[in-house]
Amino acid sequence: MDEHMDVATSAEASVLDHVPMRNEDGEIRHEFVEEIAHAIEGGDSALLRAIVAELHEADLGDLIGALEPGDRVRLVELTGRDFDFSALNELDEGVREEILEELPPETVAEGVRELESDDAVELLEALDHADQEEILEKLPLQERVALERSLLYPENSAGRRMQTEFIAVPQDFTVGQAIDYMRETPDLPDRFYEIYVVDKDQHWQGAIPLDVLLRARRPIALAELTDEDRRRVSVLEDQEEVARMFGKYNLVAAPVLDTQDRLVGVITVDDVVDVIEEEADEDLKALGGVNSDEELSDTVFTIARARFNWLLVNLATAFLASSVLGLFEGQLEKMVALAVLAPIVASQGGNAATQTMTVAVRALATRELGSFNAFRVVMREGLVGLVNGLAFAVITGIAAVVWFKIPGLGIVIGLAIICNLLAGALGGILIPMALDRVRADPAVASGTFVTTVTDVVGFFSFLGIATLWFGLK
Repeated sequence: MDEHMDVATSAEASVLDHVPMRNEDGEIRHEFVEEIAHAIEGGDSALLRAIVAELHEADLGDLIGALEPGDRVRLVELTGRDFDFSALNELDEGVREEILEELPPETVAEGVRELESDDAVELLEALDHADQEEILEKLPLQERVALERSLLYPENSAGRRMQTEFIAVPQDFTVGQAIDYMRETPDLPDRFYEIYVVDKDQHWQGAIPLDVLLRARRPIALAELTDEDRRRVSVLEDQEEVARMFGKYNLVAAPVLDTQDRLVGVITVDDVVDVIEEEADEDLKALGGVNSDEELSDTVFTIARARFNWLLVNLATAFLASSVLGLFEGQLEKMVALAVLAPIVASQGGNAATQTMTVAVRALATRELGSFNAFRVVMREGLVGLVNGLAFAVITGIAAVVWFKIPGLGIVIGLAIICNLLAGALGGILIPMALDRVRADPAVASGTFVTTVTDVVGFFSFLGIATLWFGLK
């Protein structure tokens, strides 16, 4: 036994000390991954157990993602009880699903038992109902019921995010009794920041931060310390609203109540950080017309199919913008310079609109933009578009005159640039606001509409002004 541990410790040092996991930029070293792959191939369980025991769950997740698909399940099998299943939550959903489906349900159930309830729910929710049931059946009744209840809540709700491990004490306890209770109870949460006071029916009465509790004398009744106005959330509240509340009020934890005001869980700041990352990732993908579920591990066909519909919509709007050019076909034939310069006008308007739209979508998501300040913000963006339009009108006008040696062309393109940058600025904020008003996601739909507006306005203003200025027909 001792000899086995010595071998593991020596092996661990030879890999982790002499071949560090990450380089100076924080990336996983190729040599380290090769060492792990070699150990997996050789079935070196002692070495792998020693390494896995030392790695943080996030580092372990990165390591699994760097391994070849065939080595991932083998790593879990060779490390057995030392494998931290919370590391699987650090992986792309597709990779996590593949691993869970290849592992025996008994192995997954054993790993789930070691997790906090919120991590366990996150691990199980990616599986289909049949696989969930097969794993849940292997768990003790109390744990199974708690996880099944959490899985019944809506996908992006606080009920899904909460952990059901928390400290609740009766309202007639004293400070001393509460401290003794925590010392004598073996199954406390790994981390907690406050305790909660409940009545005999588990109805929430208030919260007591740990710093307040530990500064009070033992005989003091908890009722004197209880904060009855402590901010709390409903199990059905959207996770994005919960994250916003944490940010606004600088919370580190919040109790979760069911529809009868019974305490059923707690959300902590580490869960909220995950929510913020997910929502930001979803918004970023939506702005690019990418499905929020798309992962780097998805197959070519899956990605192509998901992106096809959005590209088809963009194609239709591109034809709409091009049809404007068709209205001025004769003018374009008479003055080739118009065909060369028209895309510049449309492009500048599109870039200005994208800048405004990005700010507007983010402000709507964070509730910084609403009816209370809409007029002021719209006017500000309009003035920004006008100022930039005037500046770029001068720059573009001079460039056009130098290029084509036609003085009037500088005035024409300058006026068109002013029109399109103003249209882009207003469209970039008004379109997201209109979509938000009709309960559509501004991040998803704004880009196509805004681009269409700037293309149409850009082409029409430039060619229309040129037609009038030069007397083209």
